[in-house]
Amino acid sequence: MTAFIVKAVQDSGRPDFDRRICYFTPCETGIPAGWRQEAFLSDSSSPDEQRLFLLGDISPRKLPKKAVEFWANPAKTKELISCSPGNCKEFVFNLKCFAVDHSIPGATAWAVETNAGWIIYTGDLRLHGKKKEFTQKFLKNAARLKPKVLIIEGTRVDDERKINEEEVKGNLLKVVKRFKGKLVIADFGARNIERLETFLEIAEEVGRKLVITDKDAYLLDALHVLDPAIPDATNKHIYVYQKTTANKSPDIWKRNIYAKYSNKIVMAEDIRRNQEDFILCFSFFDINELPSLKPEPESAYIYSSSELYDEEQEIDFRRLHAWLEHFQIKGIGLPREIAYRKWEIPEDEKALHASGHAAGPELIEMVCLIKPQYVLPVHTERPEYFREHLRDTDIKVRIAEPGECINI
Repeated sequence: MTAFIVKAVQDSGRPDFDRRICYFTPCETGIPAGWRQEAFLSDSSSPDEQRLFLLGDISPRKLPKKAVEFWANPAKTKELISCSPGNCKEFVFNLKCFAVDHSIPGATAWAVETNAGWIIYTGDLRLHGKKKEFTQKFLKNAARLKPKVLIIEGTRVDDERKINEEEVKGNLLKVVKRFKGKLVIADFGARNIERLETFLEIAEEVGRKLVITDKDAYLLDALHVLDPAIPDATNKHIYVYQKTTANKSPDIWKRNIYAKYSNKIVMAEDIRRNQEDFILCFSFFDINELPSLKPEPESAYIYSSSELYDEEQEIDFRRLHAWLEHFQIKGIGLPREIAYRKWEIPEDEKALHASGHAAGPELIEMVCLIKPQYVLPVHTERPEYFREHLRDTDIKVRIAEPGECINI
């Protein structure tokens, strides 16, 4: 699942150097005309080459035929030299992978056997999602390995909230019903399939069409091949938005989406005429469509995603608030700047998102269930939290310093 998300995102995204994860254009060193130093040069006309991906949870031979075709097919206007996925079990050392619950499908915990014992890395995980049984099964299997080291995430160690997707759905449904007769724009993580399913259920309940972008449709197509339970744009309530800025000569992937769903394409003028009929799945990066949509005053922009976490997002949110103010759109669940560099979501609007990460007390419970000899917290601003809450156990907490090599 992770591999297919990577390819779908790269296929439909910009060809930036740091995004060439699934395939790449071969480069050679040389001195460009007018330069004095060497640089990496690529021939834009040469074919892309796919990197070797190793699958840990399924034998490549068991991939559905359509999945094999998707993996090998070029999405841009150039040739792709395909490389079929391999199998992690071809390694000489012992690897295990475990599906875990997260806001993005395909999240996986990993275990590797060393001469000092098993080392386990949780990745991002939670216990309050629709597939919490994945995480529960992982915890039991991890405990059986009696690991030497547990590397664990700590994104939300200081947060004790346990809002689940059912609660989020109930709260979002109330908000959508408040804006009867108005356009509703839903902003959530592009790969948060669980949230898309939530808005799909809401759209069905209130009698609206759920409109997704062409990139969303392409991603759903890829994931639906692997998991038919994930909806795609063949669902009678899902439609595909064609931007007014769509390229006259779009890439192969986009042409295929428009051709496949030709009877489900929605344009700005369609939404403009019947705004009360739609829930439009947009993000900040789609906001320049508003002049074409001309939403009526007091329409809704529902933000159902994580809180901002860096300075770049602060700039984006300032721009977003300016856009919404200009069009007199009501922002719901949006972080607001209450002081310099301090942003908060209004208290009564915080329950519109269920995090992809476990809360602090849940993480401690996980550690105590697995019972490793050592815990190494990562992806956290407060690694000391684990030391504070595990001091009465036999589990040792090791906090890594930047650049440090840890021997076990």
